[in-house]
Formats: sequence, structure tokens, C-alpha cells
Amino acid sequence: MTNAVAERPTASPSGDVSTRVSILLAPASAEGGASRRVGEPVTTGLPFPQGSCVDAESLQLLDQYGRARRLQTRVLDRWPDGSIRWALLDFQADVDDRVRTEYEVLVGTATRTKISGPRIVISASEDRLTVDTGAADFSFAQGAAFPFSAVLVNGRPAIDPTRTGLLVEDASGRTIAPTVESVDVEEDGPLRAVVRCSGSLGDEGTRARLDVIARCHFFAGSATVRIVLTVRNPQPAAHPGGYWTLGSGGSIFLRDVSLRLASAGGDGVSSVRCSAEHGTAHAICEAPFELYQHSSGSGSGGDGYRVRAGSFERHGRRACPVVSLSNQLQTIATVMPHFWQNFPKGIEATHGEVALRLFPRQHADPHEIQGGEQKTHTLYVAFNRDGVTNAPLDWCRTPLVARAEPSWYCASGAVPYLVPAAADRDRAYVALGESAVDGDDTFARKRDLVDEYGWRDFGDLYADHEAVFQTERAPLVSHYNNQYDAIAGFGWRFLRSGDPRWWTLMSELASHVVDIDVYHTDGDKSAYNHALFWHTYHYVDAGTSTHRSYPKRPNVGGGGPSAEHNYPAGLLLHYFLTGDAQSRETAVGLAQWVVDMDDGRRSLFRWLDRGDTGLASMTGSPLYHGPGRGAANSIVALLTGHRATGDAKFLLKAEQLIRRCIHPRDDIGERNLLDAERRWFYTVFLQALGKYLDYKIELQSLDAMYQYARTSLLQYADWMVDHEYPYLDRPEILEYPTETWAAQDMRKSDVFAFAAKHASGRARDRFLERAEFFFHASVSKLSSLPTRTLTRPVVLMLTNGLMHAGCPASATAPEGQQPSAADFGVPMHFVPQKTRALDRARAIAATMSLVAIAAVIFYFYVLG
Repeated sequence: MTNAVAERPTASPSGDVSTRVSILLAPASAEGGASRRVGEPVTTGLPFPQGSCVDAESLQLLDQYGRARRLQTRVLDRWPDGSIRWALLDFQADVDDRVRTEYEVLVGTATRTKISGPRIVISASEDRLTVDTGAADFSFAQGAAFPFSAVLVNGRPAIDPTRTGLLVEDASGRTIAPTVESVDVEEDGPLRAVVRCSGSLGDEGTRARLDVIARCHFFAGSATVRIVLTVRNPQPAAHPGGYWTLGSGGSIFLRDVSLRLASAGGDGVSSVRCSAEHGTAHAICEAPFELYQHSSGSGSGGDGYRVRAGSFERHGRRACPVVSLSNQLQTIATVMPHFWQNFPKGIEATHGEVALRLFPRQHADPHEIQGGEQKTHTLYVAFNRDGVTNAPLDWCRTPLVARAEPSWYCASGAVPYLVPAAADRDRAYVALGESAVDGDDTFARKRDLVDEYGWRDFGDLYADHEAVFQTERAPLVSHYNNQYDAIAGFGWRFLRSGDPRWWTLMSELASHVVDIDVYHTDGDKSAYNHALFWHTYHYVDAGTSTHRSYPKRPNVGGGGPSAEHNYPAGLLLHYFLTGDAQSRETAVGLAQWVVDMDDGRRSLFRWLDRGDTGLASMTGSPLYHGPGRGAANSIVALLTGHRATGDAKFLLKAEQLIRRCIHPRDDIGERNLLDAERRWFYTVFLQALGKYLDYKIELQSLDAMYQYARTSLLQYADWMVDHEYPYLDRPEILEYPTETWAAQDMRKSDVFAFAAKHASGRARDRFLERAEFFFHASVSKLSSLPTRTLTRPVVLMLTNGLMHAGCPASATAPEGQQPSAADFGVPMHFVPQKTRALDRARAIAATMSLVAIAAVIFYFYVLG
């Protein structure tokens, strides 16, 4: 895997002074399950202050008894001076869930203590790749079964390769077994390695294609593998009239997708065992065995799954089954975390085979995967005895989360403006965000209210603010789709508090967004390919539009993705905290989407005009390209792409959009910014401008563009001092004067805080006073409203207002070079490509008309 870290300089060592970073290890959930864990694999991202860590190989790990433990490290991001900003740590931990367990990372030691133990060895030959974990050998080969061509334990085959692999059954009943087309090593470490293999299924008659990708994680000394398996439909979806509904063209319908694991012993495997739920015993079950989760179990009857074992049948609510096959020579055990949440799911076993039904055939209807949609399934398979917990794979149900103290995360500066939540003196502000996890209206409770479960829905947030005008008894179902970057908000609150509930919200939403909310196709127009879909259309039920915004309903105008809804920064943070490759790929993909949507050479109008389309900067109207959230989101996405890759094109594009949308000599009055309904979003742009300035300071690039943006920010902030007021002070000009307006006022506080950093004297004092005023106005007004716990205002509180506690009043930013006002030129009005192209078409048509008239005149009056 490549990223920007390889392109940045490496700092010089600063001596042998060590710092100790406490790492708390605890399961993400207190739900029943494992209690004692031995050698559980743990992966976590850890930030470092600039200059504090130069070489990841110098980091050392100590357990709770002060003993050195083996540690694998990889640099994810570097500071501009070359020191490490984020590193990914892999280790194996011994933990008793009943007591507090802390490990320590030593930073700044000269060399890491060498510790013996099993290590992973990857070898490649002409026709195969083999991973030796010290406990098992796993082989991959092009053209072989997907994903493994062979598994050996103690030198003996653990699977029958002729009956093992992924099987796909289409809606007509045709069964296809995909084969491996490519194999790549994504992580080659001594404690954890990742092999990515991919394949595809094609239908020559319809030209439909289904892609399958498996990332297989291997652990030193273990025969257990974590398989992260993605099933993707790369075809574009049909969306006539801008309506994106189930049943439209481009979908693929599947009867069943299963991973089958057949033991090498065949019918010699004598017993089937199952623990259906957290905390239940592993009981012997009669074969054939089947457990099928058909719903979330949220109904009044509590019936979510059924178990059939021979002639026995029983029902239960929510399963997370561990199923194993064993005899005297061999054991195969398997589990799928979030089994019931991602219903329908199934698992079956006979005396010689276990089948994990990712899209189970027991479901009444074929499974529809929309064009550009994918689903990722995580599962664990142990091909020998699992020694982490007494009950096999019990630890996989509630894996450990490693977290540093909030004081370390915040002091590192890796994410700016963070202070530990416990140290934030404005408890009312903290409480508004905490309502997502505490109280009577948590996000988990909202999820249960509308049954936001199932493989397509799980992880998303219920947008209950869209149902406030609902008069019918049944709740209106609206999907949130990461508006205002809830993933980032959850991640920041996790860093500030260390509360694992924020980790869970962040991880579940990130997984959902990557799979469902992003359009995974190259076959649509560039304005849509690899885009993020909007939340559900305002105040209507999502219906069959699922998470694609536009249901076909009265009073719903069709549409598609746009720059006004693009939030990749939280996904990059998720990557830094977890090393999840898909989160990074998606974050970079959303930055590339900005570049592509604005590239006139990719649009239908390219034959008339090949200039920029303007789709990356428009907000509200195709003709508005002033400060707005479309350009703001594009700029933040591009900065995210630049941080992830170091590719200069992203930063250059961000600066082009800044020049397009704002100017130090703008006539602000002409912008009509006090029209709150149509121009409220200018504050989003000024926040993005502040983030751009922070990034330029970090890069030590205080050039003319820095000064251009800085001067623009100060000009607009100065205007805001004299004109801005809390939105709900004038409710009569608002169409819906809801709690969201009070939450949006927090953006003004952030804008003034950014401006104060770049100002001096009386202007600075005025900005600081206004930042304080709008912070307290927002918190006070929102706290007084009974609707303060609705999803949108809570997310706004999680993603805005951090500067109040995190940016000291004394903070100042460098001025940079001092150009004269003339150096900035004059503001230029941007005309979008479509307008230019139509003008040119009309001009061409007029010219052709004149030529035709001239030809007629010439024919009749000259030749005639």
C-alpha cells in the first residue's frame, strides 16, 4: 500500500529520552462473552506530537507487568519535518476483562528489545503465494478456488479444496464458483499480514459483472484468519428522472452467496457444536445444523432467528453464532461478528462442511445489489484449536479496543483543537454531544425505533429530525448518510473521552458509508462515479430509494450526488485509528471525485467547451459559485486527499476553488449573505478557509495563496461582526425555524475563532468577543429546546465548536508574505461549463443561420 509518508522527509533522531504512553485494553462492548484472553491480536493507530517519534522501529511495548512484548509497526502519516504523526501498532495481548489492563508504549528509546516467538513468513513462487503463520500454511493461486487454494495445519491438509470456496447462485438458480484473478500482499509484517485477492463473475448474455475481494488477515502463531470479504456490483445504476429506487436497471439479483469450508477429513468429522448467542455454552448439535437470522428480532414477538438441528427446532431473538466442526485430528470453527445486525444471515453445518451464508438462500426473495453497491462481510475462521479464549473464537464477538488516554490524543496535535472532554469547562456543550450515547434518546435507541438494521441499513443513523412534522403513527424512515461528517464527530469524541461507545458508532458508520453510501462504479457520468449519496430527501420516507436520497414520490424532485454532500475527513481519521484500507481508499476516492466532477473534458459538453464544469463549487444553484458548502466540502475533501497521498493535484485544486469562490476585494453586500435560507452556508466555506490556512501553516507554506485566503477570511469576518445575529432571533424569515438553526450558529463561533488567530489589535478583540457570543448563544438556545437530541443538531455539536476550548485566546497565526491589495487582482465571475457551452451552441446556431440566409440570398439574387 502506498501513501504520502514515503514522499516526506525523515527527521533525525533527537536522543534517547523515552516517553510512556498508557494503552488501555478492553472489549468494545460489555456484552457477555470472553473474559480471559491470551494472545488476542490487537491493531490500533497511535498519534505522536511533532518531533517526538522519528523511527517506528524504536517504539517498545510493555505489558501490565512491565515485560517487553512483541510489536509490529507501520507509519501511516508523517509531520512535515518527517517525524511520525500516526503509526499503526500490531501486538498480541493477554487480558482479563474483569480487571483493568494497561499496556505501555515507550517513545524515544534507541532500539526495540528483540523478543523471540513465531513470526509470519510470506513466500511467493511462479504459481502461488503462501503465508506461514507458524501454526498453519495458507496458499493462494491464480485460477484456484476463492480465496484459498490450500490450508495446511501441522503439515496436513485442513480443507478439501475441491469443496471449499465462495459459491454464488444467481436468481435463475445458476451456481458459479469464482476463482482468484489477482493476489497482492497489502501488509507484510511479522505479527500480522494481509493478503488481498480478487475475482469476478460475468454473464456474457447481460454483460453483468460481480466483483469479489477478500482481504485475509493472518496472525503469528495462529491458525485463525480474519476474512474481510466484499461483494460488489460495479455496474452503473439506472436512475430515470433522477430517482434511485430498487428494481431499476443495473441491479444484480442473487439467490445465495456462501463461503463453504469442507474439512479434509470429509465425513470423518464427527461433531457439530454451536454457541448461538453471547455468553451461551458451546453445545453439541445434531447434524444437519442450520441457524438462520431472518430479522433483527426487534418485533414485539422477539423472534429473530431459528435453529434447526436434526429434527430439533427452536427460535431466538439475536444470534452471533460460533459454530465448529471437530474430530480427533481437526477442528474448524467460524464466527461472523454483527451477525444479527446484518440480517439476513445464515450458517449451516454437516458432518464434513460448514457454510457461511452471506446472502442466504433461505430469504424469501432474491437479494438485490444495486448498481454501484457493495457489501463487506467480516468473518473469522479457525483451522485448528483457537487458544485466545477457552471457548473458540469467543473473543471475535467482542474484540479488544486499544486506546490511549485522552490527554495523549489531544496533546499530540494530530487532530487540532481537541481537549479532553473531562477538561472542557462548558459542560452544557459537552452534554449536547453526549446525548448520542447517554440519556433517553441515544443514537442506539433511535436505531431500534425504526429497525435500522439489515445488511444495507446497519451502521447508518436514523435522521429523526426529518420526522418532526410526521402526522402518521408509523415513524417516517429517513437515512442520514454521514451528513456533516458524523464519522469525524464520533472519532473526535472518542479521542476526547476514550469512551468505546464512540469507537463503536464511528466504526459501524464508517463501514456502512464505505459500502452503501458510496457509488462504486466507473460507468456513470463523472459527476456521479464514486460519489457519496445525499441523505434522504427532506421530510419524506426513504421507501425503495434505500440510501440513495431520491424516492419516487409526489413533490420529490429527482437528482443525484453533488459536492454539497461530501465528507471524507472522518474516513481518513478512521484509517489512522484502525489501518482499515477501505476507509483510506474511499477518502481518497471522494477527493478524486471532486477533481473528476469539475473536469470539463469528462462531461457531455466537452465538444463545445472543455473548461471546468463548476460542479465542485456550486451551491444551491448552478450559477452560484461564491462562498458555499459545495465548494467548502470540496476544499476539505481535497485537503484530506492531499494529506492521505501527498499528491499535489489535490492541494492545487483546493486553491483553485478558493480563488474561484472568494476574493479579498469582494463586494460582500452583493452576496446577499443575510438571506439565511439561501446563503446560510457561507459560514461552512469560511470554516473550510480556516482549515486550509491551518494546513498551510502546518506545511510551512506561507505563500501568496496563504495570504489571499487569510485576507479574504478577515474581510468576511469583519463584515460578520457588524451584520450577523443568531438565526432564531428572526424566525419569521425562516421556512422552518427548527433547532438546527441554533446548532448552525456554532459555525459562526468557529469562523470568528479562526479569524482571531489571524488578526491583531482591536479587530482581534472583536473577533474573540463574537466567537464567545455565538458559542454561548448556540449552546444556550439549543439546550433550551426539547428537540435538542435530534440527530442533526447533535452531529453539529459533535463536529463544530471544538475551537472554543481547543484554541486559546492567545493563539496567533503567522502573517506570511505581505502583498499589496493590487497583487490579488480583481474578483472574476465564474461561468459554469454548461452555460458557456449553451452560449457557444447558440452562437454557432446563429452563425449557421446567417450562413444559410446568405446562401439563399446568393442563390436567388446572384446565381438566379
